[in-house]
Amino acid sequence: MEKINCILLVDDDESDNYFHKIVIEEAGVCNQIKVATDGRNALEYIKKSGEANHFKEFPKPNIIFLDINMPGMNGFEFLEEYQKLDENLKSEIVIVMLSTSVNPDDHKKAMEFEDVREFHSKPLTVELLQETEEKYFN
Repeated sequence: MEKINCILLVDDDESDNYFHKIVIEEAGVCNQIKVATDGRNALEYIKKSGEANHFKEFPKPNIIFLDINMPGMNGFEFLEEYQKLDENLKSEIVIVMLSTSVNPDDHKKAMEFEDVREFHSKPLTVELLQETEEKYFN
């Protein structure tokens, strides 16, 4: 039985989202894949996932793969606002930063947020997804 119901990809790059969806489907570890194209959309998604009348359309994500560089609201700005959300909305969500950034300062800054569990370079791989699933959902 699958342990992960929903993965939320937060990334403005359509190509990355397309590829990452294929990887997630290939790994077969979740039921649903949702996409938010910036941090603001991701926050709205998470808020709606906590509303009883939206739970089917906006299932609560178990994992969020979060990019850093996005227009509108980047990954770090998302994390600053995410920290302010009600604990019930955030419970049981694993946030993994997934970025093309090789800047060690970005890695350090990401890991300063207590909600961020890991930082990895793109692209998402089946191996990374399986490791994440085993580490946090077994």
